[in-house]
Amino acid sequence: MARFSERINKREPKTTIQHDYVDQDLRNGLWNVLNIWFIDELENAQYISSSRHQTLIRSIWFSFFKEPLDTIPYGTQRIVKIFRERFYNWDYLDLYDFIDFIANENCEFPIDGFIDSCNLILKRELSGYRFVNKLLTPITNEHEIKAIESAIENATNRKFNGVTIHLNSALEKLGDKKNPDYRNSIKESISAVESLCQVISGEPSTELGKTLKLLKSKMPLHGALEQGFTKLYGYTSDGDGIRHAMMDADSLDQEDALYMLVTCSSFINYLTAKAEKAGLIQSV
Repeated sequence: MARFSERINKREPKTTIQHDYVDQDLRNGLWNVLNIWFIDELENAQYISSSRHQTLIRSIWFSFFKEPLDTIPYGTQRIVKIFRERFYNWDYLDLYDFIDFIANENCEFPIDGFIDSCNLILKRELSGYRFVNKLLTPITNEHEIKAIESAIENATNRKFNGVTIHLNSALEKLGDKKNPDYRNSIKESISAVESLCQVISGEPSTELGKTLKLLKSKMPLHGALEQGFTKLYGYTSDGDGIRHAMMDADSLDQEDALYMLVTCSSFINYLTAKAEKAGLIQSV
């Protein structure tokens, strides 16, 4: 909810999406999330040997800081001080790397709760990133998150392993903040659609265009959608030895890869629902 001063137009609300920086409000919010889920309890333990977060601390030192384990202080207050100093001096890349690292560790606190709290702050402070399937991903629209999460959840629940693997790979390549691979993220997104079509059609070795034609004969599928995804597949495929100009790495950016991931996720949700209604796959 907007603050009183914003509602009476005495102060301008925050409107700029934070892509390549974090302002003080966002940094403070994420630090508070760490405090709530992890750091307060760590500090209260006094000594690392008596903290249930000892394994996480050692993992941070070993895999994230990449520093000698024998430099970990015995006192937890000193550890917290080190965390705070670094957290408030990191640039946005290191800061996001840290919370992304925490979200993917085996922690002694509910990771889903931690991720939900992070997403609450990221949304409130207009960050251009959200956690999707435990990965920080460049997202600016909540509907985009819903589409991607639903596609992954549908594929996982139905054990469509190929679809899940391709979507997660597309997310990882898109969400790599230091070395994003937009070209291959796009290819993974369209490969997820192809994998689903192969499962539904029962033709595991058939390319996307042919499986879409097979599906159209078995269930309602709009011709424009069939043609659109067949053309997208042609653009992203190197099968004929020709790389379309659309897929030149220098011409691709975050918006291209995100658009393809969201579009393919939505199409996967659409195909899954249509195939279920047609009795081609079982409901879960």
